[in-house]
Amino acid sequence: MKMQNRLGGLAALTLVAGLALTACGGDDSSSADGGSGGGDGTTVTFIPKNLGNAYFDTSNAGGKKAVEEFGGSYEEVGPAEGSPDGQVTYINTATQQGRDALVISANDPDALCDAIGEARDADIKVVTYDADTNPDCRDLFINQADAAGIAKVQVEMIAEQIGDAGEIAFLSAAANATNQNEWIGLMEDEIAASHPDIKVVDTVYGDDDDQKSFDATAALLNKHPDLKGIISPTTVGIAAAARYLSTSDAKGKVALTGLGTPNQMRDFVNDGTVTEFALWNPGDLGYLAAYAAEALVKGDIEGEGDSFTAGDLGEFTVGADNTVLLGDPFRFNADNIADFDF
Repeated sequence: MKMQNRLGGLAALTLVAGLALTACGGDDSSSADGGSGGGDGTTVTFIPKNLGNAYFDTSNAGGKKAVEEFGGSYEEVGPAEGSPDGQVTYINTATQQGRDALVISANDPDALCDAIGEARDADIKVVTYDADTNPDCRDLFINQADAAGIAKVQVEMIAEQIGDAGEIAFLSAAANATNQNEWIGLMEDEIAASHPDIKVVDTVYGDDDDQKSFDATAALLNKHPDLKGIISPTTVGIAAAARYLSTSDAKGKVALTGLGTPNQMRDFVNDGTVTEFALWNPGDLGYLAAYAAEALVKGDIEGEGDSFTAGDLGEFTVGADNTVLLGDPFRFNADNIADFDF
């Protein structure tokens, strides 16, 4: 599988386990990296949904690696809380600074568009990754995997784990998270079409906050005593849910799957709390996004049909709606999780 090969490509981008479940405190916004690189290379600013999130720690480390490879200047800034207002502040600042490219994981599909429009008017290239804005707002979207494929693999895993029958619920990030809502809608469609004995009874939101997601898991189990499974398509949510289940009476009785990182989920797979989950390599996602930004700034690509080389990942072609696809999700389980470190 193409994705399996890529997953090993940035294995050196390790996470400190304590970061996986910790959000930044203090002010509403902060900067993770004041910039690196130098010279006259492309200046790239990464603006994740929020700082202190293990997923973005890894994806943006991949972006930094790419920027350093092509001789650019990298910085990562963003809000401590996952809000579009916080991101707008940093977009505006980067525009005033005259950065060459912004790489943004959008907290809202619409709320960032005015600020992004001002950046693009200033000839700044804008790439979204992980979570998109409306296509008209940006130059490129780096999609971690096809939305239908992401939905399908999560439904397949939960169906296998609960015997294709019973009540399940979704533990999502924020209620307005573009990618989460699209995946959940597609999962509901897939369940209705192909899994008639599975019933979706609830969707709850942890706002990509560890404690909120932990509490939401507890509330789900109290509200739905016959619950057979939980799908959490967010790395913060699945880890928090696993932490709750691992010490509860529901361990081994309520299946949990979704999207997570191996370092977050390893202990929960090894102790039997979680059987299997999926993800792409977030380091590769950030790496690809940075190279795409560089290609835009240099004029090597403009839109659909154009191709570019993304360092060690090879060649990619811009598809419909100016989207570049990283690859397919990969399933992690007890048989393979020891092979990965991110």
